[in-house]
Amino acid sequence: MSPYNKKKLNKLRKSLDIIDKQLLNIFKRRTEIVKQVIKTKEFKKDIIDRKRIDVILKKIKKESIKRKIDPKITKRIWKNIIWSYIEYEYRNFKKK
Repeated sequence: MSPYNKKKLNKLRKSLDIIDKQLLNIFKRRTEIVKQVIKTKEFKKDIIDRKRIDVILKKIKKESIKRKIDPKITKRIWKNIIWSYIEYEYRNFKKK
């Protein structure tokens, strides 16, 4: 790799690092809301709402196309987010 490309790559990576920090802040906020959601659910069976998951994924696909982002990437990311938080809800659900 040329010195110019190496410098350019390092600059791009720093930009990605900044975005990663922003994403961590967003996930922190999302987690706080999910904690509140858990408190509203009465039974563990209420944790998974397949209709809501389908609606979310359709919205994400539509927004991705609108913003010219590869919808396969965003679908995969959102499915991972959704299922990660479902797992989190199961781990943190306390029977009332």
